[in-house]
Formats: sequence, structure tokens, C-alpha cells
Amino acid sequence: MGQLRFRQIHLDFHTSEQIPGVGDDFDPGHFAETMAEAAVNSVTVFARCHHGMIYYDTKFPARHPHMKRNLLREQIDALHARGIRAPIYITVGLDEYMAARHPEWVEMTPEGRVVGAGPLEPGWRKLCFNTPYLDYVEEQTVEVLETFGEDVDGLFFDIISHNECCCRYCMADMLEQGFDPENAVDRRAFGRQVIAAFKRRFTEVIRKYDSNCTIFYNSGHVGPVVRDSLDTYSHLELESLPTGGWGYEHFPTTVRFAKLLGKEYLGMTGKFHKSWADFGGFKDQPALEYECFLSLANGAKISIGDQLHPRGAVNRATYELVGSVFCQVKEREPWCDNAEPVSEIAVFTPEALSDSRVRVHPAISGAYRMLIEADYQFDIVDEIVDFDRYSLLILPDVITLTPELKTKVDNYIARGGRVLATYKSGMDTEERAFALDTLGVELVGSTEFNPSYVVAGPYLQNGLLDTEYVLYDAGLWVKPTSGTERLAELWNPYFNRSYRHFSSHRQTPVDKPSGYPALVQHQRTAYASHPLFTMYHEHGMQAYKQLIVNAIERLLPQKLVMAAAPSTAQINLNFQAEHNRYVLHMLHYIPERRFNAVDVVQDVIPLYDTALSVRLPERPARVYSAPAQQELPFEWTDGYAHLVAPEVRGHQMIVFDC
Repeated sequence: MGQLRFRQIHLDFHTSEQIPGVGDDFDPGHFAETMAEAAVNSVTVFARCHHGMIYYDTKFPARHPHMKRNLLREQIDALHARGIRAPIYITVGLDEYMAARHPEWVEMTPEGRVVGAGPLEPGWRKLCFNTPYLDYVEEQTVEVLETFGEDVDGLFFDIISHNECCCRYCMADMLEQGFDPENAVDRRAFGRQVIAAFKRRFTEVIRKYDSNCTIFYNSGHVGPVVRDSLDTYSHLELESLPTGGWGYEHFPTTVRFAKLLGKEYLGMTGKFHKSWADFGGFKDQPALEYECFLSLANGAKISIGDQLHPRGAVNRATYELVGSVFCQVKEREPWCDNAEPVSEIAVFTPEALSDSRVRVHPAISGAYRMLIEADYQFDIVDEIVDFDRYSLLILPDVITLTPELKTKVDNYIARGGRVLATYKSGMDTEERAFALDTLGVELVGSTEFNPSYVVAGPYLQNGLLDTEYVLYDAGLWVKPTSGTERLAELWNPYFNRSYRHFSSHRQTPVDKPSGYPALVQHQRTAYASHPLFTMYHEHGMQAYKQLIVNAIERLLPQKLVMAAAPSTAQINLNFQAEHNRYVLHMLHYIPERRFNAVDVVQDVIPLYDTALSVRLPERPARVYSAPAQQELPFEWTDGYAHLVAPEVRGHQMIVFDC
């Protein structure tokens, strides 16, 4: 078992200096007892919050003016007495106390505006990491390390980001270091450099005092950019409150990248109906179950966000809710500890090619939806990952190739790998031609008609009607090269809809074949002319998914998992090397947009008698459900264990002992 505990609470405590009686109702014994009864075994507690207030006896004047006790010390002592870890939270990017006293330390946009709330708005202002403010943060961090000594289990630094700041400090340093402040790319590159330097500086300082405590720098997302400073982290925490702005696709896509980085990792959700500081907002238990079990299914530990009331009293109802889920987590842990997800497909992320701050690229969202609905096991990768670990590499929609990436993909194909590319993927970075010759197509140009239509040939018709399907977004006209098989054709409408000519309410009806293919296969590669992954995300037409799935089946005829389950089910296969066993997680919770502002999971809809076939390297000695450990009969043919899962009520694990 690693350093991380399975059942954690991230206990926010952002408390205005104008609120009286801070901590007056805090009862150390009741606090720790409540956590223990809820099966919590780690609680992140606060040294300094976004208001800039400090919650322990300190030399700094920012100690909360209405706090009469040494709150952080009492929290840590009470938790440790119960064997509960207590990592310490320190804000960095947001600190209203310092922002008010040193406005020159606040980030400034290229247009000269303060980053954050304006003078007549409630909210935070963002501090710049390239100012003397960091000297203050370092001094306060050292004070925490010296004050709490061996009781420092870990440090959690928050709001670790740097916008395109043009404050006087950043302007001077950009010019001195050869960056062009007028260039957005340079401003972002300088910002990444500033953040990396901050992490290295602080990890070096911390390790002078403590060689064992955990260290995490939180920016609300973990993507390829974290590689530049990954050695400064002890582990990863994937902040992802589905109802708080991240959405239900963020965690399961992010974790499929983060798990490849060689660090322990956990998924962080919240107990809130919406987002942080949603006092009185409680998540429905099925939703919290789903979010926690989804972490387990992806090999992650769990953190649930809460916020302590300013007076310090624990909300009993919150921990009844948390306990109802964490007790279930606890009994599942033996089949989840040190579990490695098993994957057959790699999906290349656009994040590796862009410094965009979009948390989930539309192409990744579409790919995630298609693959999870079709029960494929997949990771999300960048150029650093070894492609040879996978039977298939997907380049979704916008993956243009640098010479280095082209060489890596070419070598992967030469060694027997298979590739599926769509739209501009496989082109050179200038988008002038296809760099990946093995796709078997040459660029003609953008489609002259938008929308176009697609007609699947006989090899792609499974699950599709024998008709033309509209392609709502623009694509490319390509010409197949020698040896390329046409699997689907593009058809044109009569004309593009415009003020000059239109027909009926929406797109113009189909007219005739364009002469160009919509989907082709060339040996071990397949290519689709339109951004089908992004289009599935935007438009939700099942035909787009079916085209992709049918193409994958031609490239990858043997799936790891086959299930007679609805598309709302999610299936993850993990391996526990220590026990030489495979653990199949089946989840059936359905997030719904019933309401305008939030997705909810209110019901658990069970599945019964679900047929499963799981490809394994050897015949299992035993198959059973967990945690109930009910024996399950199975048949073994052609490398697959065939069985029936009698019931899936929210979450079920099927264990294959080898």
C-alpha cells in the first residue's frame, strides 16, 4: 500500500475576517469521532485560506482576528489520536489579505485589468507567482513545517496557475529573458516557466525540513503540462467535482492520462449538490456512490470535499452521507489496492499539442463516450507514452504530427500497431498534407458542402440503417492511394444553404455521390474524413459512434471485454499483480440533465443477468463477485471467460483468480 489513504476528506475553511466566533464550537473529540465513524482515514485541514486568514498560532498578522483557539493544532492532534492522517492546506494563488495590502502583487491582464473580482464584485483576486509574494508564502510554509514538525503528514498547495500576467514584474522578466510580452504564446510559455520554478523552489524547501511528507500542487486539472515538474509531486489529486464545473466526463478522461504518470493518484469530488462552499447543498447518495466507485474502478483513491462551518461544528448529516459511501468503499478496498488498469486502446490527447486550458477537449469527450459505451478498455496518452503497450492507437480529429511524433507513429505501425485517425489527424502541423503515408489518403481540400452525407459500405453497416446519414460539421475531401479500401462514401446535398438558395427548415437534402470516401482502410490503419469524435460530442448521433466502432472492430477483432449491457453501463478491467487476479468493475449509474443548472444521479437502476466475456492470458482458477465473494460459474473458450453477472446494483466487482 502506498502513502495515500483510500477514504479522504478535503475540508475547506475559507472564512471571511468579518465572521465572528471562528472555531468557537469546535470540539476536538467530537470532530475526530465523527470522522472515524464515517470511515474517514485522512482529512486535509487548513493553515491558510483564500481570504488569507491563518488558523494556528502564528507570527504573521493574518491570523484570523475572531479565532480564540489554536484551531489547526487541535484538529491535527485530534485526528492523529484516531490514526487519521492530516495533510495541511496552504493557499497560494488566492489570498485576499495580501491582495488588499499589495495590489502590485496581483496578476494583470495584457489589457491592464486585474485578474479576478473587480472593486464592486465579491470574490478573489489572483496573486502573481513572479512577485515577492512568494517570499511570504515560503516564509509561512516554513513556519508550518517548524511549528508542526513531525505532525506534518503532507502539504497541499492550491490555485497553482499563472495567467498571461503583464504586471511590472512579469513584463521586466519577460523582456530580460527574451520573451515577447506582445505574443500570447510567449506569455503562456513564460507562465509555465514561472509555475515550474515555483514548484521546484518549494519542494526543495520542504525537503530540507521533511523528507517524507506528501506534496501536491493543485491547479484543478492534471494534463500533459504536469510532466515538466512531475518530480516535485509525491502524488496526484484529480480535483473534479462533476456538478461544480468539471462535468461527469472530466474525471474519467483525466484519470486515464494521470494513471500513466507513475505516481499514486486519487479522485477528488465533493459532498456538495453543486460546487465548493455550497452550504446546505447535499449530493444525492447514488451520485456520491457513483463518483467514489468510479475512482475505485480507475485505480484511484478517493477524496470528498467538504467545508467546515466558521464556528467549527461538524455537520452531522454530511458525515452520515459520507459514511454511507465510505463504509462501502472500505469493504471493497482489498480488490482495489495497487490495482493497475488494463487497456487495449490508446487515445492521443490534443492537450499534448496545445496549451489550451479547456479541461476536456471535445474530441476527447466524444472518444470517451464512444469507447466507454462500447465497453472498450483505453488510456489517454501523449507522445511520451510507449504506444507498443496498446493494440490500437486513435488519433482523434485534430492530432497533427510533428516530425518526431510522425516517426514514433510510423515505427509503431511498422512493429504491428494499428491506427485509427479522423479529420485532420495524421496531417503535418501546417495542415497542408497528410504526413502519415500509411493512412492511404491524399488531401484534396475541405469539403465544398456543409453538411455532407455518409453512406456506409457493406463492411461498416452493422448497427446502421441502409441510408444516407447527415454529417453536421465540415470535413475533408481526400483521395485514396493505391491499396486503400473504401468503406464509406460521402454524398453531396443539392447546394449549401444560404440566402441565395435554401430548401425547407434545415440542411439541404442529399443529391448524389461526391466521389470522395468518408472512411477508408489501408492495411492496419483506418481514416475518417470528418471529425466524428467532436461531432459525437456536439450532436450525439449514434451513427457516428457506430461508424467508429465498426472501423475499430476491423482493426481490433478481439476485444478485452464483451458485455450484453446497455450503453449506460461502464466497465473497467484492472489487474492486481500481488494477488495475480483480474478485477472487473461494472457500474450502472446514470447522470441526467433533468434540470437547467446541474447534472444529477438520483436513482440506482439495477442490471440483471448480464452476459460477459473477458479475455484473459490464462484460464482462471476461480471467478466470484466481490465483496460478497459469491462463486460464479463460467465457461472457458478461445481465451475468454464467459459468465453471467446475476446483478449489478450500482457497482459490482467480478474477480478472476488466475
